[in-house]
Amino acid sequence: MFGRYRQVTGVLGQAARSFSAAAAETPERKVAVMGAAGGIGQTLSLLMKMSPSVTKLSLYDIVNTPGVAADCSHVNTGAQVTGHVGPEQLDDALKDCDVVVIPAGVPRKPGMTRDDLFAINAGIVAGLVEGVAKNCPNAIITMISNPVNSTVPIAAEVLKKHGVYNPKKLFGVTTLDVVRAKTFYAEKNGLDVNTVDVPVVGGHAGITILPLFSQATPYAAMSDEVLDALTKRTQDGGTEVVKAKAGKGSATLSMAYAGALFADAALRGLNGVQDVVECTYVESNVTEVPFFSSKVKLGPDGISEIYGLGDLTDYEEQALKAMMPELTASIEKGVEFVKNM
Repeated sequence: MFGRYRQVTGVLGQAARSFSAAAAETPERKVAVMGAAGGIGQTLSLLMKMSPSVTKLSLYDIVNTPGVAADCSHVNTGAQVTGHVGPEQLDDALKDCDVVVIPAGVPRKPGMTRDDLFAINAGIVAGLVEGVAKNCPNAIITMISNPVNSTVPIAAEVLKKHGVYNPKKLFGVTTLDVVRAKTFYAEKNGLDVNTVDVPVVGGHAGITILPLFSQATPYAAMSDEVLDALTKRTQDGGTEVVKAKAGKGSATLSMAYAGALFADAALRGLNGVQDVVECTYVESNVTEVPFFSSKVKLGPDGISEIYGLGDLTDYEEQALKAMMPELTASIEKGVEFVKNM
């Protein structure tokens, strides 16, 4: 993102000056952040304000959005920021958007089950996606709100109800799993994280997260014990952060970073940049479940190609099989929620 954030080490002043020149070469794009005043949303809004691909940045939440918008608007980059608060301003927030990023809802807290999380966030997501259907039905949706394994099917069913579902434009953001897998793999093997790639497939919760370390580049041989430990750490990365924050927060900063990476990738694809490939949770026939995360090529129409899994080790094959019941149940739960609305 932004040259992978200029490797994140560039001086912000220099980067800001380069954004205006870059923006002049790209089409105008309006991006909305739904849940912009939340723990993920505020940082994500700032990162999207820094993107040279964003012309208009629309920030929406049920409270406190004017303050976040005012704060972001002072950043000296090209995107023009507007703030929208409450359901009565949702239509204005979404009107004519090209990309809608949805981190809205509550984060996972200690002791909270997936059912608890679903009960709160399912309705929030459904309401926001109805707004997308009415105001920007051709927009790309990047879904961050958890549980992603269910919220993406919820979004698909809502869009179907409104007759505007396009499977090429609905994405579950699993980028944080990739970010974690790259970081942990590079640290363990003494590699430069900026040169590392690790595909992560499946879903975006617990055992449905499957990093394919056998396909990592550059390849580093690891013992079975190390491989299993890195896999489990990637799967439990969110819990690791919740514990480290002593139950007073979740993975907001890394999730905002990952969400911004994926949104920027979607924008670059829309703008015709070639060979934009990311792992993401989409409608898929790669496996027997209707939604699955694998490598996807992004283009002007959203998804341009969904890639298969490649050669898997026995360990990965077993993990893939083990995730299927949970992933299937999560998808069905999302579909049933909309049917019963």
